[in-house]
Amino acid sequence: MLQEKVAVITGGTSGVGRASAQAFAEAGYAVAVIGRSEQSVKETIEELKLFGVQASGAAVDVADGGALLAAGRKIEAELGPINVWVNAAMLTVLAPVTQITDEEFQRVTDVTYLGCVHGTRTALTLMGERDEGIIVQVGSALAYRSVPLQSAYCAAKAAIRGFTDSLRSELLHNNSSIRLTMVHLPGVNTPQFDWSRNKMGNTVQPMPPIFQPEVAARAILKAARHAPREVWVGRSTFQSIVGNMLFPGLLDRMMAKQGWSGQITEEPEVAGRPDNLHQSVEGLHRSHGRFDEKAEQRALNLNVNNPGLTILGVAAVAWLGLRSLRRR
Repeated sequence: MLQEKVAVITGGTSGVGRASAQAFAEAGYAVAVIGRSEQSVKETIEELKLFGVQASGAAVDVADGGALLAAGRKIEAELGPINVWVNAAMLTVLAPVTQITDEEFQRVTDVTYLGCVHGTRTALTLMGERDEGIIVQVGSALAYRSVPLQSAYCAAKAAIRGFTDSLRSELLHNNSSIRLTMVHLPGVNTPQFDWSRNKMGNTVQPMPPIFQPEVAARAILKAARHAPREVWVGRSTFQSIVGNMLFPGLLDRMMAKQGWSGQITEEPEVAGRPDNLHQSVEGLHRSHGRFDEKAEQRALNLNVNNPGLTILGVAAVAWLGLRSLRRR
């Protein structure tokens, strides 16, 4: 019997991470999930075993680099050498910059950015022993084009992109066989908007259009198989990234008008509801959020390794930008 390939997903007990864990299991990988909640890790492992594969995991806060490396070694002892490492763990706070505390900025940075750094360094340590493996960074259109009310999260995603580009050059310099890829996502229907810290008074949602987490999971699985430099998921991601390259001032003004209405609903937030900034919120560890009726099932994926498609895309966005300017 051939040894199953092994995939590890941080943030693997909910949202995009959980959907990705399911996608890898369905594809025949042995899968390990890392999350903060012991109970949700156990539940996710049992769910993954239903696909007929080996499954494992660890209850670890990715902000703790030492604990994450120990978890990685434990997973390899149980499942075998790790072939794919996916960094999907994240936190956010919904509030204007002036209403986010120093401690909240630090916490989002520790988990979303440094958690990715710790996960990547763990993967490099373990994969480096064999000089083989693929690391997938779960990015966002917000890594290129920030939106208001999520400054800490946008900054962390942009930092991941900078870190990843630097590491990619180092791996090339060292002639390493470890491959690095980044998948930039649009708004996704996950529990993120049910348990993130929200200071806006009303409930919040992803910037439309919204896509199901399985859309992201399929793109992540494909990236783990082929390791393109970057993948842009969804037309909105494509428009945001290229549009910001060509017309950043125009997008600043668009976000000033649409950034609030695009993220804040008319429904009042539940007073005193728990959030997941410092501890896991039990009962919400699932792939989908509350936007199933609005979420799209499919999305365009653009592999930016293909220069022809990228040039065509830049031309298309330039044309759309000129049309917008003419209307103005």
